[in-house]
Amino acid sequence: MLEFGCLCTIGFVLGLFAVAALFGLSALTPWKRRTRKEMLEPTFVYAPHTDNPTPFHRLLTEKNERPFATDAQLYLSVIIPAMNEEKRLPIMLNETLSYLSLRNHQNPDFTFEVIIVDDGSTDDTANTAAVYGRRHEGLVHVLKLDENRGKGGAVRVGVLHARGRLILFADADGATKFEDLEKLEKSMARLCGGDIDETFPGLVVGSRAHLESEAVATRSFFRTILMVGFHALVWLFAVRSVKDTQCGFKLFTRGAAARIFPVLHVERWAFDVEILYLAEMWKLKVDEVAVVWHEVDGSKIVPFWSWLEMGRDLILIWFRYTVGIWKPEANEN
Repeated sequence: MLEFGCLCTIGFVLGLFAVAALFGLSALTPWKRRTRKEMLEPTFVYAPHTDNPTPFHRLLTEKNERPFATDAQLYLSVIIPAMNEEKRLPIMLNETLSYLSLRNHQNPDFTFEVIIVDDGSTDDTANTAAVYGRRHEGLVHVLKLDENRGKGGAVRVGVLHARGRLILFADADGATKFEDLEKLEKSMARLCGGDIDETFPGLVVGSRAHLESEAVATRSFFRTILMVGFHALVWLFAVRSVKDTQCGFKLFTRGAAARIFPVLHVERWAFDVEILYLAEMWKLKVDEVAVVWHEVDGSKIVPFWSWLEMGRDLILIWFRYTVGIWKPEANEN
């Protein structure tokens, strides 16, 4: 009996210590509070050669009530976050625009736009993107952030100015074969029950999970340990319905994007996890589709520190929502 009592006491003390440690970690890890009012402020297309920049459209309605989203004006919006991508971005844009233009030529109802979000780059990313804006006027728009927010912050800003019924975010490195968009579209149509409905609360995520055995074979032992550990933390604390949370190729209906993105808190690498955590919390329809993917040199992820930061953030996603530090609703003030 005494031994059992001692074990209970030890467990209680360790539990208190763990909770205190999580509160301490949360207090030491600040996040930028973004308000709905801030998200509704006018934003203009970056066009260095004009004195009359075009205002971006807004995804959100003025009032935070159903329907959360304004009416779509196009079929598809593609959001590309870019930070110091002046070299890799043109390769990705050439492939993307060739594919999208061909689809539009084959079917005039396939209307689209590409929004490149320059996330506080220190190189010539914005001007490189602006060249495509002039070359493909009305189709390519550049949104230039004054300071670096992180990939999640850049994606959110772009999504909140999208005009499409469907909204895709894709990485600037072009690692995912862009033609695989059709796989995601077909999956979204199945989720919607046949025809794509912009108000339907659904999202489809591109996945590299089918490539995991190959990745283990080619990665170093240390990087493999980091990858396995991160996946285990994701499953334990956050997301269980999706095997690959980090692939930069995700498709949202307009309604789902308007529900999820105003609520996001994480603005760096783990924002994908928070997206899927919220989707599971709200029981949104989610599907995972295998895509063709290849590694591209020039990744901004620092193998150890970026994974460590993501691990910390995904634990805090679970903890902050669980104890009520974060609310699953947009901050009005």
